[in-house]
Amino acid sequence: SFTVLQALEEGLKRADADPSVKAVMIRGENGKFSAGADIRGFSPPNRRGTAGLGPLISLIERSEKPVVAAIEGVALGGGLEVALGCHYRIAHVKARMGLPEVTIGLLPGAEGTQRLPRLIGVPAALDIITTGRHIPATEALKLGLVDEVVEENTVEAAIRLANKV
Repeated sequence: SFTVLQALEEGLKRADADPSVKAVMIRGENGKFSAGADIRGFSPPNRRGTAGLGPLISLIERSEKPVVAAIEGVALGGGLEVALGCHYRIAHVKARMGLPEVTIGLLPGAEGTQRLPRLIGVPAALDIITTGRHIPATEALKLGLVDEVVEENTVEAAIRLANKV
């Protein structure tokens, strides 16, 4: 939703400007990273701030501080695209990732079609992009989509990784 995009943008800008912040972690609530963009927000342009999900993800990617995604539950569609913009990704063993919008005739619209092949290679990315299937965390690790899979608290693992880097 616009509210979430705006909060992410403001939080990242505050973190980048604060010299006491050494790294940033992005996580979801209630055991889910993100099920993706709210389709109702596709038509009207945003009133101010980022022009949408793509520019927000570029802002994440350009951050001078390490940004770690703590993926629990699902990271689908725009949620996976947000994770792809992060410098590091940690997933809970039960997490699933994918770009399912193709199953309703939409292409991933926030540069996931560019970032995913760069990260895991063209053949694996084409499979994920064209089928819309959900990738389990263990497969995501083998593909190089995530840096680590944990069975414990994903947020604590992401903080440990952020402290390392």
